[in-house]
Amino acid sequence: MRPALATAVLAAALLGAADPALAAGDAGGADLAWWFWPLALFVVCFALGIVAVPAGVGGGVLFVPIVSGFFPFHLDFVRGAGLLVALASALSAGPSLLRAGLADLRLALPFALLASASSIAGALVGLALPAQAVQVALGVTILGIVALMAAAPKSEEGARATPDRLAVALAMHGVYHDRATGRDHPWRVHRTPLALVLFTAIGVLAGLFGMGAGWANVPVLNLVMGAPLKVSAGTSSFILSLVDSSAAWVYLHKGATLAMLTVPSVIGMMMGAQIGARLLSVLKASVVRKLVLALLLFAGLRALQKGLGW
Repeated sequence: MRPALATAVLAAALLGAADPALAAGDAGGADLAWWFWPLALFVVCFALGIVAVPAGVGGGVLFVPIVSGFFPFHLDFVRGAGLLVALASALSAGPSLLRAGLADLRLALPFALLASASSIAGALVGLALPAQAVQVALGVTILGIVALMAAAPKSEEGARATPDRLAVALAMHGVYHDRATGRDHPWRVHRTPLALVLFTAIGVLAGLFGMGAGWANVPVLNLVMGAPLKVSAGTSSFILSLVDSSAAWVYLHKGATLAMLTVPSVIGMMMGAQIGARLLSVLKASVVRKLVLALLLFAGLRALQKGLGW
């Protein structure tokens, strides 16, 4: 998006936005000008977009805990915006991943179908629960994500899997070309029934907390099913575009979205992601990964603090 167009869209959304007090989670922001929080959101999401791409995590998994913990917006509005942020990031990356052969439709569609349906249920449950209960559950989930990301091994080439009957019937196999090495890598998957169950649970979490579930998609595809890491990451982005769009409609229908919260967040995240994509070739992913783990740990503890009233 061109800077002038982005500025125009942002200004139009802010001028037509509803009173931010309607979405305030506390009274701490009442003394500040109305434009302060959208501007702060844009700056924070711009920084998150830069960090998220090299670290290999979706923007939503950073957006929801940080914004809900440190901005005076109600959690329901933050989760609605988080789904749209994650959706925008996935849609922007999807076409290039498909063209490069890193996203496989036959691998993605069965899991996306189940996760999309369960994400609707998760969104309905999340909107029906008290905000404090969701904050506590969010904090526990974020700390679990930190533990998962810190402990999970990396399997670049995937496992030498013997396909199960369901994987054979669904033709879940293929070959991808690794531009870094110039080699073609054939791949197959296994444990498909277990993965279907896991993706159903992932969809519930995505709708419940408003987070893109790339942090869970990639380990399931790579570690459980044995798909190569690059195919897992590319296919995860395609799955996110379907899952997040389903859950986002629930939040839109319930009125749990605000233009002054969503627009600067989406624009900031997408602009930052463009810089992050360029930095991916020069930055060490391990360094950024440690930064993301530290941010998530801090945000998870903050969500627990708010939920428990400490």
